[in-house]
Amino acid sequence: MKLLVLGGTVFLSRAVAAEAVRRGHEVVCACRGTSGTVPDGARLVRWDRGAGDPAPVDEVGPGVDAVVDVARHPSWVRAGVAAYPAAHWVFVSTINVYADDATPGGPGDTPLHEAVHTDEDVSASPELYGAMKVGCEEAVTAAAASAMLVRPGLIVGPGDPTGRFSYWPERLAEAGPGDEVLAGGDPGDLVQVIDVRDLAAWIVSAAQARTTGAYDATGEATPLGELLAGVAAGVGSSPTLTWVPGEGLAEHDVEPWAGPKGLPLWLPRPAYDGMMRRDVSASFAAGLSTRPTAETARDTLAWLREHPDAERTGLSREHERAVLDAWRSRSVG
Repeated sequence: MKLLVLGGTVFLSRAVAAEAVRRGHEVVCACRGTSGTVPDGARLVRWDRGAGDPAPVDEVGPGVDAVVDVARHPSWVRAGVAAYPAAHWVFVSTINVYADDATPGGPGDTPLHEAVHTDEDVSASPELYGAMKVGCEEAVTAAAASAMLVRPGLIVGPGDPTGRFSYWPERLAEAGPGDEVLAGGDPGDLVQVIDVRDLAAWIVSAAQARTTGAYDATGEATPLGELLAGVAAGVGSSPTLTWVPGEGLAEHDVEPWAGPKGLPLWLPRPAYDGMMRRDVSASFAAGLSTRPTAETARDTLAWLREHPDAERTGLSREHERAVLDAWRSRSVG
């Protein structure tokens, strides 16, 4: 198979290219080439879709069987499909295309955001991200010969540029036996993550098989307490988790999910029950498989230690201690 990856230098798109090379496919990565390097064995072709550059059809060469695109700008996706309409497309979208974060479901069960077909600044209005991805999905399904829409949840693992999961392997690895660590919400709250390597492997398999349809791409819904126990096992620690409910966290200026005051993997419930309880049965039936959380945590920690400048997110250790002290005082009082 000749696979064209629109990207190939960062996290998921790079993992896709690396997996395809590992399987012996011919891999061409078309991108600006400014965010990193493509994997060994892949060929880089420069294409700046944001600048309106013409498609590098001659440089890519004939015989493209499948295209994998991770873009979020509708104009970029339209340019890609216009250049390679005869190929099978695997478009990487997001679960943020769903307009209802509270209601669990699968593709077709919950409504999508109204599509936005223009390139907008998501920093000014974050909800536009999902709406633009819907616009991208529509561009692919309208013009590609065949297509698969992959809607990932939280992608984790080595190379994560967000730090939203990697907070936990690093934090729990610091803790000695029995040391107190802040956890948010209830240990029974369900969460979903997917290792970037598992998602990449499934995408390459889907490109080979020319799989069609829309799929939510994340792991099975798992209680947060169980997931964090897996992280602790993976990094060889045995801390004591102190669970503080959402209202207690909010009282002490702890924010959900990410950011300098954020507690990663914690989300207010039931407002975000749907975001963390997608029905992935169809995805697993179509070949998706996932590795144990402990393995992801172990490898993520190793990667963090090799890359001390990697992105971090989450509240400071001082902030965490203040929250724990306040919660203990409240409980005693």
